[in-house]
Amino acid sequence: MKRDDEEKIMRAQRQEAAPQRAVMQPADEEARWLQVLARDSDADGHFVYAVSSTGIYCRPSCPSRKPKRENIGFYELPEAAEQAGFRACKRCRPEQAALADPRMVAVRRACREIERTEQPAPDLETLAAGAGLSPFHFQRLFKQLVGVTPKQYAEARRQARLRHHLRKGEDVASALYGAGYGSSSRLYEKAGDYLGMTPAVYRKGGEGMALGYAMAETAFGLLYVGATERGLCAVGLADDANEALADLAAEFPKAARVPDQQGLAPALAAILAHLDGRSPHLDLPLDIRATAFQHQVWEALRAIPRGETRSYSEIAAALGRPAAVRAVARACATNPAALVIPCHRAVRQDGSLAGYRWGIDRKRRLLAQERKV
Repeated sequence: MKRDDEEKIMRAQRQEAAPQRAVMQPADEEARWLQVLARDSDADGHFVYAVSSTGIYCRPSCPSRKPKRENIGFYELPEAAEQAGFRACKRCRPEQAALADPRMVAVRRACREIERTEQPAPDLETLAAGAGLSPFHFQRLFKQLVGVTPKQYAEARRQARLRHHLRKGEDVASALYGAGYGSSSRLYEKAGDYLGMTPAVYRKGGEGMALGYAMAETAFGLLYVGATERGLCAVGLADDANEALADLAAEFPKAARVPDQQGLAPALAAILAHLDGRSPHLDLPLDIRATAFQHQVWEALRAIPRGETRSYSEIAAALGRPAAVRAVARACATNPAALVIPCHRAVRQDGSLAGYRWGIDRKRRLLAQERKV
């Protein structure tokens, strides 16, 4: 390690006892927004901004056309933006920017260590020692900057490697060991949470998979559900059957879509009873893909009692990531299972309604119905 790096880490160690850095305030965000508008290259390496409408994150100096302010969120590290589901801009390459803060450098170095495939991910003590911090303070710093713990980050990266190998057309065994799994049992144990299907089926884009579906009329439009053998993979509301079938086809275009009104009748009945207020709790098996952060947000949504709402900032704070308000909003927007994961209960800080994948008017009427029953 170079002497300059050692001195930076030593200064960071002396700050361990200091309180954790304050959550970014609105004024801080506005200052960063002004740097984005000015395409300030001096801000590169201090933060990245992510655009919820495109799913892309950029350097502050990115020459791309600037999006609307309400679609912008800020992240300390590129890894944090990626963990929230955003992709790096191919024009400004934000993931390649040199970081200015030695603590950010230490966390990024740990991320690189975790991502190495030729060995198991190092444990917390090893990562902390490499950063020159205690395990407790390193884990807290890592979660603060990346949004998840080192262990959660390692699992997410391993799943990403698995998807990459499968998409390349590798056989399951090769993809399994290339991703860093030591046994097939470990892979199949975890795969359902992230792939929504077995690795072999995912590799073929859903080819050969039977996707059962059923529909029912409701006061809020046509309710449709899609399911695999493991559980519901899609729940939504549409204006008509053609729109419902198009939504079902979008996720796995090669899957065979098979009407299964009888087999899915219990699931439809449970959702209809929930809509009518006859069943306050909706607990159906799901078979959906998600990042670790999306899972956290969706579980927080399922914990909101019927008839109540939570602001995006309240949900972010409950997850220990108060600054990740827009990442929470994006996780709500990508929810594939309406009602079962009640993203309609997420609102703005002032209680007003933000967008809803199945229509803002439906969101308003759903909330009114839940408060009335």
